Amino acid sequence: MTKTSTIVLTVIFGLSGLAGCANTNTLRGDVYTPGQAKTAQSVSYGTIIAVNEAKIQSDSTGIGGLGGGVIGGIAGSGVGGGKGANIISAVGAVGGMILGNKLEQQANLTKASQLTIRRDNGEEFVVVQKYDPRLTTGARVRIVGTGSSLNVTPY
Repeated sequence: MTKTSTIVLTVIFGLSGLAGCANTNTLRGDVYTPGQAKTAQSVSYGTIIAVNEAKIQSDSTGIGGLGGGVIGGIAGSGVGGGKGANIISAVGAVGGMILGNKLEQQANLTKASQLTIRRDNGEEFVVVQKYDPRLTTGARVRIVGTGSSLNVTPY
């Protein structure tokens, strides 16, 4: 194995480990953020009247694009010689950056549900949160909080 291929493999394995680091648990209804802890919140109850599949796209960190660019540049530098190697290295870096960014976006995609809920007082609202198989049409739920600080759990 050449020195270049060893470096490329090391970077690939390092980046693949980072891809799984995104914490999506805060997107669940039964997980609270530090700002929600020890804070009085309103509670209401209701029934799920519709469930639609959804996806939540977490923010990109740029690590995928950066790592892909490095890998592509290193891989491209090993091809050809002279000015041709520099051009191929630049093309490899750009291509790697685009591919790395797409891979990071895919890794940061979370399966979710769009829940339409009718509160016991008749008010209806929609919330999107991480998929929970217990949250189905007709299920009774507890709604904690309001606005962008809302958690829905089975009741």
